[in-house]
Amino acid sequence: MTLITSTKDLADLCTHWHSENYITVDTEFVRTRTFYAQLCLIQVGWSKGAVAIDVLANGLDLAPLMEVMKNRKVIKVFHAARQDIEIFYQIAEVIPAPLFDSQIAAMVCGFGESVGYETLVKGITGHSLDKSQRFTDWSHRPLHKNQLEYAIGDVTHLRKIYEHFRAKLEKNGRSEWLDEEMKVLTSPETYQFPPELAWRRIRVKSTNRRFLARVQALAALRESEAQTRDVPRNRIMDDKMLLQLAANAPKNQKELDRALVRARPLRDNKLAAGVLKAIKKAENLPENALPKSGAPRQNGRLPEGTVELLKVLLKHQCAEAHVATKLVATVSDLEEFARQGNGQKGNGKAVAFTKGWRYALFGKTATDLIKGNVALSSGPRGLKIISTKKETG
Repeated sequence: MTLITSTKDLADLCTHWHSENYITVDTEFVRTRTFYAQLCLIQVGWSKGAVAIDVLANGLDLAPLMEVMKNRKVIKVFHAARQDIEIFYQIAEVIPAPLFDSQIAAMVCGFGESVGYETLVKGITGHSLDKSQRFTDWSHRPLHKNQLEYAIGDVTHLRKIYEHFRAKLEKNGRSEWLDEEMKVLTSPETYQFPPELAWRRIRVKSTNRRFLARVQALAALRESEAQTRDVPRNRIMDDKMLLQLAANAPKNQKELDRALVRARPLRDNKLAAGVLKAIKKAENLPENALPKSGAPRQNGRLPEGTVELLKVLLKHQCAEAHVATKLVATVSDLEEFARQGNGQKGNGKAVAFTKGWRYALFGKTATDLIKGNVALSSGPRGLKIISTKKETG
């Protein structure tokens, strides 16, 4: 077991990693008081062992490791990779590739929805992980032996998990399914969060476009301030305050104070000025520039009962194929598909299961169900899909 604290030692190891077929990777970070995750430790496993890299070590340069992350001949294996990759992209604008995410592989292979690493280790290797260090403050130094053992354990067992799933995917002919999901995880757009789109994370019931413009402007302000100051969004203003300001649309400091009479006041003069400026900008937007609600359920009435039928079909098809429903379609996907199939415009976007492997697994039958070409029948042996087409000839 080794803790790497110098650039030289890291560079020496990286020369070996460049010749590996794959390496396993995990990170430890803290994010309780900052907007951006503070990377503290990177664990790497390979055919000869595993190490932890102390990112906080004085003078350590991660450049040699980033070259490995960019090496297209070495597969990088993660479990639940998204946050880890977001951190790599944040600190170095590097996205590890090619990529293998064991959590998504587990969903493709029928291990259920968002299965945890501990469950996979137990199910595939038979080992039980010691999770006593789960809530460690990884920014605190020095790190103790049991902490390092816990951290490195996250990449040692991952090797067997990777080999298990890689063989299973190839046997079942589903390697391309996983490759399709990895394209999303290795796309830079997945990790870019423009402030002007931050408002879509907020639950908004109103469809008033002028109100939505104020929400958009205030959310963009909050996002920019949180990024600049590197503090959590709620430290700038929480959603409740943001929506309250958007509803009241104060034009000056006096109205701003009155709008927040039952909330915590904005004591930051610069932020208060920014709020008033953002609201004014939203009020002056022309009608054709106002945002529209992104909530699919607000774009027309759902055909009665159709979504429930699609849910039943989805569950059936996924159970038959031993794949997690979450990977095939979301409830929003089903609602949008139901609208489009009913002649409504919906949000104009094609849902994921209308193409590729999802279409073969579920989309084609779902289309036939919407068009009335098939029906669902429940009997002693479970659900049956029955053709409603009349034979000719």
